[in-house]
Amino acid sequence: MIRPARADDAATVAALQSCLAGPSPRLLATAGALGTCLVAVTGADAPGGRPVGYALVIGEGDTHLAELVVHPDHRREGHAEALLGAVVARQAPGTRVTLAVAADNDPARSLYDSAGFAPIDRRPAFYESVNGCSDEAVVYAYDVPDNAG
Repeated sequence: MIRPARADDAATVAALQSCLAGPSPRLLATAGALGTCLVAVTGADAPGGRPVGYALVIGEGDTHLAELVVHPDHRREGHAEALLGAVVARQAPGTRVTLAVAADNDPARSLYDSAGFAPIDRRPAFYESVNGCSDEAVVYAYDVPDNAG
């Protein structure tokens, strides 16, 4: 289940951010002022369940998916797809959702490709190089279909 993050999710979401190769605590701390944070929850009572992933979306109108992370113990369970679907579903027709992903992050790139996102740019030295991972980013975009057609 996907729901908006609540104040009592803050510590769990911060811990989830540490699963990223290059976490940005400052970005997460300003999430409320910048955009929306959605969480994927698991548990018998999912509405009050424990967050196992989150998506941080910045902006109004055209938006940027700044972070999407699922705890390693809960990957391959559909949480990333559900979060990405919820992000897109919240956007108005005719708007664009963008994101940047490490060029060598094949699982994430496969997710975005399968969801209809298209690569539109490459940015060398976009990320700080960590543990020999690529510092190059691929920028993806998804144009939310206009319902008039």
